[in-house]
Amino acid sequence: MGAYLDYGPNGVARIAQLSRWLGGKEIRVGHTYLPGDQWAGIEGRVSFLEDWARWRRAQDDRMFVLNVPMQARNEERVPDREVARLIRSGAAGQFDQHFRRLAERLVALGMPDTVIVLGWEMNGITYTHRCGPDPENWKAYWRRVVTAMRSVPGQEFKFDFAPNRGTDAIGWTKCYPGDDVVDIIGMDSYDQGPGQDFDDQITQPYGLQQHVDFAKEHGKAISYPEWGLFRRGDNAEYVRRMLQWIERHRPLYHTITDYCPHGVWQCKQNPTSSKVFRTALTPVAPTPVPTPVVPTPVVPTPVVPTPVIPTPVVPTPQIPTPQVPTPQVPTPQVPTPQIPTPQVPTPQVPTPQVPTPQVPTPQVPSPVPTPVAPKPSPVAPSPVAPSPKPSVSVPVPVTPTPVAPRPTPKPTPTPTPPPPVNSKEWCVPLNFGEWLSKLVGKQSVCVKLNWPF
Repeated sequence: MGAYLDYGPNGVARIAQLSRWLGGKEIRVGHTYLPGDQWAGIEGRVSFLEDWARWRRAQDDRMFVLNVPMQARNEERVPDREVARLIRSGAAGQFDQHFRRLAERLVALGMPDTVIVLGWEMNGITYTHRCGPDPENWKAYWRRVVTAMRSVPGQEFKFDFAPNRGTDAIGWTKCYPGDDVVDIIGMDSYDQGPGQDFDDQITQPYGLQQHVDFAKEHGKAISYPEWGLFRRGDNAEYVRRMLQWIERHRPLYHTITDYCPHGVWQCKQNPTSSKVFRTALTPVAPTPVPTPVVPTPVVPTPVVPTPVIPTPVVPTPQIPTPQVPTPQVPTPQVPTPQIPTPQVPTPQVPTPQVPTPQVPTPQVPSPVPTPVAPKPSPVAPSPVAPSPKPSVSVPVPVTPTPVAPRPTPKPTPTPTPPPPVNSKEWCVPLNFGEWLSKLVGKQSVCVKLNWPF
């Protein structure tokens, strides 16, 4: 199988992409068209043939299909009278050199076995290379073209005669040029009239069945260079039936036209047909064949007794261990020095008697409605500092002057500050004897006393 995906390098690149979309199915047929506007294009003077040649040479089992126009200005709607004149010129050999140059170009590119779809859809009204205006001379012209191309050394071309399905402008059998110049009988079949359904496409005059029968009668392989959707939209039933027809009749090759409105991969407006196409052509993983288990015969291994060789017993010589006496080392007695505990006398420190000053409580007389006397100033007693043998000096109380009552609360007496403190320290030397005094040095015991002035 194959597909027309684009005429140039894009078409080559898309073959691998289509293969991946189909789950790895091998796309063995590449298909493109030569431009028919000028004779230079028909002679193969186009760069994209080099791209197709590289693809074709990459694998020996690939097939390259090339549609070749028979006239320049091939799609310019040339009138029948002019077409008839051009057909006669071709039959007279006027255009032989163009096709000889094409053959030389294909052989030089390493594609001598190209399938040439020459003057396709000749039974219709579209192309300048149509047969209808002069069928007899058209057949003669075809023969001139094939003869010119086969004259090139190294060529192995196959020529495909591929009309439209149906009668169209003329029954295509009336244009058949002869078995000696035709290798394959093809048919372009799109989903369109004549016929309302696929069964009509099979049985109609010059339809699918007549195509198969005619090729069989002439001993030729069949092909479907162009097929696809057209005029009836997304028609999954047509795609299903066409694939079944192809599977049944085993053409030499078939290539779906894959662009809108015909296609199923690049054209996204036909999703149900696309699903049918993809499901039908995606390779099915082969069911693993179980490997038969062949039982391995069990060969008994004979038991060979191992001779028992006694191991001689070699006595181990007894070597006496000498008794080495352990020397008794006396432990020296080291006298422990007796250190006398020093007797420290406890000094008797007299406890000073500190007199507690007597602060007289002021006597407040009963209020008398007399003139207000000045506020009394309490005088704190002056304590007498004690001598080594302290004596107590009794302070003489001073009677304050009575104060007249006032509307405010009683005044709070000012607190008396604490008396000052005096101190005295006595130290007594300690005697531990001559030997201990050398160890601990001279020591003293001191006592410090504090008392108020």
